[in-house]
Amino acid sequence: MSDLIPMLVAKYNYWLYIVLMMIGLYAMIAKNNLIKKLVGMNIFQTSIILFYVSIGCKKGAGIPIIQHGLNTGHHAVDLSQYVNPLPHVLMLTAIVVSVSTFGVALALAIKIYQKYKTLEEDEILARLRPR
Repeated sequence: MSDLIPMLVAKYNYWLYIVLMMIGLYAMIAKNNLIKKLVGMNIFQTSIILFYVSIGCKKGAGIPIIQHGLNTGHHAVDLSQYVNPLPHVLMLTAIVVSVSTFGVALALAIKIYQKYKTLEEDEILARLRPR
């Protein structure tokens, strides 16, 4: 039990990501305004991106470029000295997808507002129900 507290404090960034994720999830589920739902979705996506970037980091590791020449011998490369670039590269793609998704969703929200003169989900659903 005494080892648990220092471990939780050392991983504070993960707790921050969980809090951000829950804020975004709450906004997507509980809010009726479509813009608030979109902002919640964006917060949720950002927390996931931050999480993946942080798990891709390694203390004391360098960039994965082997600095030895080709003729230095045939020895194995110590992978513990290098950071895996794959999570960071994938998150660059996720950022592009997140921004484009947010932009398209905002454009759809504008069209919904032009048609229904509101962005409240329950009012729009009430207008769509057959009478």
